[in-house]
Amino acid sequence: MIDLQKSKAAFEEARKFMPGGVNSPVRSYPHMGCPPPFIASAKGSHITDIDGNTYIDYVGSWGPMILGHAHPAVISAICKAAENSTSYGAPTLKETEIAELIHSVYPSIEKIRMVNSGTEATMSALRAARGYTGRDKILKFEGCYNGHGDSLLVKAGSGAATFGKPDSAGVTKGTAKDTLVTPYNDIPAFKAIMDAEGDEIAAVIVEPVAGNMGCVLPVPGFLEALREETAKQGTVLIFDEVMCGFRTSSHGAQSFYHIHPDMTCLGKIIGGGLPAAAYGGRKEIMACIAPDGSVYQAGTLSGNPLAVTAGIETIRQMMNIPDLDKKLAEKTSALLEGWKESADKAGVPLICHQSGSMFGIFFSEKDVLNYQDSCEANAAQFKAWFLSMLDQHVYLAPSPFETLFMSWAHTDEDIERSIAASRKAMEEAAKA
Repeated sequence: MIDLQKSKAAFEEARKFMPGGVNSPVRSYPHMGCPPPFIASAKGSHITDIDGNTYIDYVGSWGPMILGHAHPAVISAICKAAENSTSYGAPTLKETEIAELIHSVYPSIEKIRMVNSGTEATMSALRAARGYTGRDKILKFEGCYNGHGDSLLVKAGSGAATFGKPDSAGVTKGTAKDTLVTPYNDIPAFKAIMDAEGDEIAAVIVEPVAGNMGCVLPVPGFLEALREETAKQGTVLIFDEVMCGFRTSSHGAQSFYHIHPDMTCLGKIIGGGLPAAAYGGRKEIMACIAPDGSVYQAGTLSGNPLAVTAGIETIRQMMNIPDLDKKLAEKTSALLEGWKESADKAGVPLICHQSGSMFGIFFSEKDVLNYQDSCEANAAQFKAWFLSMLDQHVYLAPSPFETLFMSWAHTDEDIERSIAASRKAMEEAAKA
């Protein structure tokens, strides 16, 4: 077995000072039966822990590292920016530069506000939608994790689902009553709610490609129904592309599926690995945001010069790689085909989902279309698979409800080694 003695000791020490020993719940490796590797460094497609183990990394800091870890151009840009100070709390030219760059990639974002996290982006977008429409209710989808804002921790995915608690203590009944929930990909159920309560719903927020109940793709007609019904009711349609932004395609899921949302939330890649996110959309909605309007939202570190610089350089590097989307998708497909072949050989039922360079697997005999389907996948087989892959130095998300990511830095050799490791791991899953 892999040696994690230093990580184990570090985890025990961390638990004395931090809830669960971590600053984000899923990092604690819940239900996996091993301590989380404590990371010391990363480069390209590899990540190294304090025990000296080096892994092929398919977590990529949960999505931002599309170019790979410590990309030289990104690191150089950050270092140069840091020489001028790490923060000003004042306007900079870089903020306008990233706003113009994001608008060029996402034309639906006519105006934008930088924030520091995906949660901050989604909760601010919802507040803007409420201010714009004068309505109180919002609608989200079961199993979609749209951040940990109070109104969104109702039947949420991601870490909440991992711990078996899709609702959170501390969320008041008054807040929860204004949050309507319906199953992802269930068009009739969505239309029924909109018919009954659409004129009271300020916003519908959705991950156009769900990434927090595993990677779950929209069925044909689902996103189209969202656009049609929200337009009919005067409801703001918010695409939460914090995860699938730049991943489904460089221009986002909205470009890939040809849907024009009213608002979009972005994160992860636009910070190049540093804390940054944004929300934006139609000019008339964004005109409600202070100081132009009466919807208040602020942030001391919003538009931080280091994070903005890292985001600009990451996006520019992506734009300079010919056929980036196509090549990343091909790498991802090759990996999944190898894993599926290993599963078939071991007699393990496996469902593989891919959206550009984000992907996931389910130990299930039927396709996974929603949160309930995801919950029904075989958790014991996932655990056996995960532990075997970790033991063979392949670093994966420690939960079946999380999504994996391919990077530009992954080589053919990385993919071949990961497929070879999957043969033993699928055999272990078959025993579970």
